[in-house]
Amino acid sequence: MPKTALIVVDMLNRYDHEDAGDLAASVEEALPQIVELRDRAQASDEVLLVYCNDNFDDLARDALDGERPDLVEPILPPKDVPFLPKQRHSVFYQTPLSHLLNVEEVERLVLVGQVTEQCIFYSALDGYLRGLQVDIPRDAVAHIVPAFAEAALGMAEKNLHAEIAPAEALKLPG
Repeated sequence: MPKTALIVVDMLNRYDHEDAGDLAASVEEALPQIVELRDRAQASDEVLLVYCNDNFDDLARDALDGERPDLVEPILPPKDVPFLPKQRHSVFYQTPLSHLLNVEEVERLVLVGQVTEQCIFYSALDGYLRGLQVDIPRDAVAHIVPAFAEAALGMAEKNLHAEIAPAEALKLPG
């Protein structure tokens, strides 16, 4: 099995924005699978666990002080895990992620987190363009607009050759 990286995308969120209600409802459904995959990755010596999040000052504390700390606390990054602040929608844009994955000889990305129709899809596209296999567990990503999320997953599967499957079916090494 190729070397795998599990990327946790944008899970530190204050949930105080215009679309927060729709997003939070989806995060509530996806969070148990995200935490389970994160824990599986962290327990494996063969999976690189990386957190990427929009770059806000004092992000973890700020998110915990937001509207939904119950959706933030379970997925806080462990202290020994790389945390890469990102500037825009893709986990690759203006971050050292490409370099880190190259150094670690990663060939496969598993993307979990939020938002399926935005940051998850754009990150999947950028990973594919870098020659990486991309997997997205459909029940471990959260969305704002369900129809857009389904379209994004469909495009990822058809155009990026991403494997779209439930988290429990996802094979992680180790």
